[in-house]
Amino acid sequence: MSYSTLISASELHQHSQNADWVIIDCRFSLNQAGAGAYAYRHGHIPNARYADLNKDLSSAVSKKTGRHPLPDFRELVKKLGSWGISNQSQVVVYDDAAGAFAGRLWWLLRCLGHQHVAVLDGGIQTWKKQQYPITTALPVYKAKQFRAYLDNSHWLTAAQLENSLASKTICLIDARASARYVGQIEPIDPVAGHIRGAINRPLQLNLDADGLFLSPTQLKKQFLQLIKTTLPEQVVHSCGSGVSACHNLLAMEHAGLIGSKLYAGSWSEWITNKNRSIVRF
Repeated sequence: MSYSTLISASELHQHSQNADWVIIDCRFSLNQAGAGAYAYRHGHIPNARYADLNKDLSSAVSKKTGRHPLPDFRELVKKLGSWGISNQSQVVVYDDAAGAFAGRLWWLLRCLGHQHVAVLDGGIQTWKKQQYPITTALPVYKAKQFRAYLDNSHWLTAAQLENSLASKTICLIDARASARYVGQIEPIDPVAGHIRGAINRPLQLNLDADGLFLSPTQLKKQFLQLIKTTLPEQVVHSCGSGVSACHNLLAMEHAGLIGSKLYAGSWSEWITNKNRSIVRF
């Protein structure tokens, strides 16, 4: 059995010693870039490697990009192999933010043709709550060969998004908190508001009171109420920098609503061009 959306802590624990399984710690903080690596060194799931959002899962920022541009996929493929990931590996990614950062690597692997990747539901908090082991020991593993099959249809560029919005052929969903969406606050980016035409679904709506994803049935009902007659493959997700939007994309996939896409640059890229239309209430 393989896992392609979510995996529970108990399921991961059952397979944690399987040599064909690779666990990746994706903890990160937007306010303190080194916090995730620090947390990893001070305690992680046994055999987990660490992937840094800035260093491993994004490329360098420029004046025309958002805060987390897509990585150089050739370099990423090398890193995946160096972490011991092969095309046969079951990959499990986790963080301490309900999947808001781990979802980025989940999505990137799928872009590279690797479907056997799942996000740990509830993250390391649920793992600890169930009293499964934590270690500070660095894992020992061998590099593998990872063959990538990159499919760039998983994301839209800014130009593609502009054209799709103009032709009204997509439904754009913004995963940021409502206060950021309406432009009431903007703690990160220099401009507040949202892309004209976007609707809001904060990623927190995908979770229950314990920080676990809602059931596929619940998620499907909620997303269908939101997108109405729009087909799943005509749904595009955005956020601040193309990272946490993957949470909504993951939720749709888990609900069986297959094929939605990501606006990879998201709000922080959109606002680099003053000619692009924005809304602030």
